[in-house]
Amino acid sequence: MKSKIAALSIIALILLSGLGIISVQAGPPGDTIVDVAVAVNSSGPYEGSFDTLIAAVTATPSVASILVGNGQRTVFAPTDDAFEALATELGLTVTELVDFLLANPAYLEDVLLYHIAHGRLYAEDVLPKERVNTLIRGKDGFLMQDGGVLTDNVGRTASIIVTDVEAANGIIHVIDAVVLPYLP
Repeated sequence: MKSKIAALSIIALILLSGLGIISVQAGPPGDTIVDVAVAVNSSGPYEGSFDTLIAAVTATPSVASILVGNGQRTVFAPTDDAFEALATELGLTVTELVDFLLANPAYLEDVLLYHIAHGRLYAEDVLPKERVNTLIRGKDGFLMQDGGVLTDNVGRTASIIVTDVEAANGIIHVIDAVVLPYLP
């Protein structure tokens, strides 16, 4: 399954990069959130930990464009283990979960936008907040936050496990669960 998701990620990144929607490069400061996510996923201690998230973002050009744009954003990035846990919780395999999300692009976009907040929010900005406003449109666009634990609109929780991964256009915090704005 991981190889299928990784292959889809690479194909989508190549297509989006070729269309000029996103640029894929690792290197010095100036890298976008997408560039940093791809680099972190490509080598080091988190190699291969974000294949599912990257595949989901690259399958949703509207979200990809937000994450490479000039505005500052904060991303709460669930790991592949988080997607596996969600699939298990829903009685699905990861393949079935990914297939469902890809077959329901509006829901996939809402889920992804629910993981993105306005502005560049470091851990010191997020942790004291009771509520983090997200980019999801037309729904309750916030996550409740208490000491590094996010609670979504359906009562699921996610802990922030890595903070302050910097990109030129924002910050990434790694979380251990997928948060949901609503059930499909």
